[in-house]
Amino acid sequence: MRILVAALMITGLAGCAKRPVPPDWQLDARNALEAAVGAYLEGNDRIADVEMARARRALGATARPDLLARAELVRCAAQVASLVLAPCAAFDALAVDAAPAERAYAAYLRGAPADPALLPAQHRGVGTGQRLTASEDPLARLIAAGVLLQRQSLSDAELTAAVDTSSAQGWRRPLLAWLGEQQRRARAAGDDAEAQRVQRRIDLVR
Repeated sequence: MRILVAALMITGLAGCAKRPVPPDWQLDARNALEAAVGAYLEGNDRIADVEMARARRALGATARPDLLARAELVRCAAQVASLVLAPCAAFDALAVDAAPAERAYAAYLRGAPADPALLPAQHRGVGTGQRLTASEDPLARLIAAGVLLQRQSLSDAELTAAVDTSSAQGWRRPLLAWLGEQQRRARAAGDDAEAQRVQRRIDLVR
């Protein structure tokens, strides 16, 4: 997760990152954003909201809406990883001031076509039509799976990979979401035994 957040944040703060000692607001924003995403994936909404508010305050000190837009995309990416596929309203409110890379990433998160060259490196493969790979960052893998699901092109093997990734990380929220999708497919296929097996896993997480 740290890799993904750093990739999304540091590239937007490149001018500041060249300084020997990063300014306090940059460190505060990065730490708060990582904590917010971690708490969200663990299913702790209270802490996630508190940390996201702290990240927004830190970024607000710069009066740069493009940085705040980038942070909102990080939060929305965690939602896509958890199959919360609602519009990214917080980003949409800032989109007019967002850079082309942010707008491309927002389109990607919606499952819409996006210029792969503008996407974060760990998403360019899916952006060019490739499949999931085991070498991707865990959170990036779940986000990509969410994108593929929206495109109605997620295979059963990739769904299993999303479940396994969530399980290995101990991320309750996406794990429940992906198990739910796995159970839905089992029921649609008339595989009651598989649906019941998945339900037993769901019961353990709740």
